[in-house]
Amino acid sequence: MKDVMNEKLLLYKVRIKRDPEAYGLLYDLYVKKIYRFIFFKISSREEAEDLTSEVFLKAWNYLVENSEQEIRSFASFIYRIARNLVVDFYRERAKRLPESSLDAVVETLVVEDVSGEHQSMISGEVEEIMKTLKKMKLEYQEAVLLHYIEELSAGEVARILGKSQINVRVTLHRALKKLKELLENK
Repeated sequence: MKDVMNEKLLLYKVRIKRDPEAYGLLYDLYVKKIYRFIFFKISSREEAEDLTSEVFLKAWNYLVENSEQEIRSFASFIYRIARNLVVDFYRERAKRLPESSLDAVVETLVVEDVSGEHQSMISGEVEEIMKTLKKMKLEYQEAVLLHYIEELSAGEVARILGKSQINVRVTLHRALKKLKELLENK
């Protein structure tokens, strides 16, 4: 609850006072999460870095130019921009980028202070789950990524995806069922 209030205060400072320091704090809270979200979608470090920068630039511009528009959740707002930019990215590209290794995703997901042996075991499991998740339909990928990896609530995921909360819960249930089925059949 304290984080939500702090986030709302920072958002207020950005929107009303155009405070770049407050926006810097919001940036620090979300930059790794947004990068990971984008990287998972496009599998290119350089492109993910560029798009992440663009997400925060677009967010800043929107916040200072549209201060009268209500934003209930900065997380939903920033993920929505990121999602739209990824869609635009693929629209601009006629062909898909070649799939790269998931090592970088695994790097960002695995806790650094875990012992080496345990960390390599976790890395292998995470990599297997991520590869399997990429084989699922986009709707399932987005729901699982946002809810379980980015740790957003079903309500926030619903706002980002433009769906009802019930629809998101059903999608998550089906996605986990499908993921489990795919992992068991390996």
